[in-house]
Amino acid sequence: MATRNRTEVTEFVLLGLSSWPGMQPVIFGIILVMYLVAVMGNALLVTVARSDPKLQTPMYFLLSQLSFIDIFLTTITVPQMLVHTLSVNQTISFNCCIIQLFFFMAVGSMEGHLLAAMAYDRYVAICDPLRYSAIVSHRLCLRITLTSWVVVSLNSLLYSVLVSRLTFCGNQVTHFFCDITPLLQLSCTRPVVNEMLIFTEGVAVVVSPFFFILGSYACIGVAMAHMHSVAALRKALSTCGSHILVVLLLYGSVIHMYLRPSSSYNLYQDRQVAVFYTVVTPMLNPLIYSLRNQEVKGALLRLFRKLCISENFQPCSQASREWRHIS
Repeated sequence: MATRNRTEVTEFVLLGLSSWPGMQPVIFGIILVMYLVAVMGNALLVTVARSDPKLQTPMYFLLSQLSFIDIFLTTITVPQMLVHTLSVNQTISFNCCIIQLFFFMAVGSMEGHLLAAMAYDRYVAICDPLRYSAIVSHRLCLRITLTSWVVVSLNSLLYSVLVSRLTFCGNQVTHFFCDITPLLQLSCTRPVVNEMLIFTEGVAVVVSPFFFILGSYACIGVAMAHMHSVAALRKALSTCGSHILVVLLLYGSVIHMYLRPSSSYNLYQDRQVAVFYTVVTPMLNPLIYSLRNQEVKGALLRLFRKLCISENFQPCSQASREWRHIS
């Protein structure tokens, strides 16, 4: 890479998901629909969690924060990709690229920290239910959230500064947004410091929540093994099922994308994986939590009834009965 011509890069060209012009309208339509579903679904979940009196608990506070993160995460990348998909100009300025990298890394890391906090919430609820209200409080959740934001912001700032100081031998980014992997591939020399940070400090910030989640569920598994009540066991499985599925979706793609040697990177395949965790996962999360959670479905029904009453919309009664039947 050192033999390539070095130029002062002032902007990057984002090559997008496909270079075939005939695929651009198809990609635009599919991604737009998924983006709208993700934003509306998560916005609805935030509204329900914050407005329904029965959901004013620490668990649903964390869930509303996760939905907010999903909206933020997909909005950082998808609108720009949609514009570039149908546009001849696919450039992004150097400064905007670094800013996008900062927010994407911070918000993406924050999702893992929230999932770790939710795992702790479930651990206390199952393993120490009598002291749950004394241990897990809104104040504790707020402290965890604010502390996590500080940690991931400092981590993201470190990576962004290091990337901004690299010398690039080209400006064509094989991706639809400014991610760290394709930017490191454009470096004129091997970015040893950046790679060392990914596998040291990056692991500590990004992967440590995953190990915390594994530890929490190991303790939950031990507690469930000693349960003699089928109803208690079923309730514990129902409480953890949605969270486990979301954790697998997130960390499966993150580990595949970032925690491997640079020699094994395939930027063309990585773009497809990136679509999964920037669009598909945020779209699925509210569906997973609403369809598998009776309390959320009940809150959605109450919100739907309230809207029907305020608008005096007659067909709402029939729709309400159909929703109750589905629930």
